[in-house]
Amino acid sequence: MPLNTGYTYVTPVQASGQSVLDFLTARYRHSSLQVWAERLARGEVEVDGRTVQGPERLKAGQTLHWHRPPWQEEAAPLHFEVLFEDEALLAAHKPSGLPTLPGGGFLTHTLLALVRARFPGASPLHRLGRGTSGAVLFARTGEAGSALARAWREGQVHKVYRALASGVTGQAQLEITTPIGPVPHSRLGEVYAASPAGKASRSLATVVERRTDSTLYDVEIFTGRPHQIRIHLASVGQPLVGDPLYGPGGQPLPGLPGLPGDLGYWLHAHTLTFLHPLTRQALTITAPPPAELTPGQRSVITV
Repeated sequence: MPLNTGYTYVTPVQASGQSVLDFLTARYRHSSLQVWAERLARGEVEVDGRTVQGPERLKAGQTLHWHRPPWQEEAAPLHFEVLFEDEALLAAHKPSGLPTLPGGGFLTHTLLALVRARFPGASPLHRLGRGTSGAVLFARTGEAGSALARAWREGQVHKVYRALASGVTGQAQLEITTPIGPVPHSRLGEVYAASPAGKASRSLATVVERRTDSTLYDVEIFTGRPHQIRIHLASVGQPLVGDPLYGPGGQPLPGLPGLPGDLGYWLHAHTLTFLHPLTRQALTITAPPPAELTPGQRSVITV
């Protein structure tokens, strides 16, 4: 597999006093102090255009650049389907396993890179987690992007997800309002999860089908918190089947929990409904769910 082109990460410095090495190690916990020291020794890091070695003290207002050399990205499904296209909008069907945006070691193996190769200038209006499949909306003009960003902020975009949760519920519908905010994580320092000090959040989960040991839900989300559906269903004792990060209660699993981008859970962005920014007509984008999230599979209990 070929290497990508490399990337420069830009980080503003907010406070004075830390050494460059300590700053990088504390800010980016995915790499150890030794790894950052090796990168500094190779001349990969600059502060305000000057190559630094690590002991230099940073000052507030400076800008740090890490010039990451080309690397081989993790494999991902490098394809997408077009669900809708006109001069203002593009709706793409993202497969599970493909990140929406660069991050976590991914640069070109992303939906953004694939879409822009075919539709230059398209800008995503939201993002899905790497393991989440389904509909992602892109704006193709600044006017469309501004109008839809405003609609998103004002709650005028209706979003329904399909989720497979562990356990069988006796209720037909669950309204979940567990607050979501940062909590400690043994590998990352902190991660979003259920938290009494978190921000207000609201989801409505409706049973589509009960299976032998799981429940298929349609979930409407009325707030846009990170990992909201995964956290909310886990918070009521029904974490997503195969979720490597969240356990019952909506907290990270004990021991060495997974990372937010790890795969294994079943979640799909099924429909997006909104007013077209140019025609003002109602438009519903539907991404067909995978077989595992389609009613009528084996081991089903009748709803």
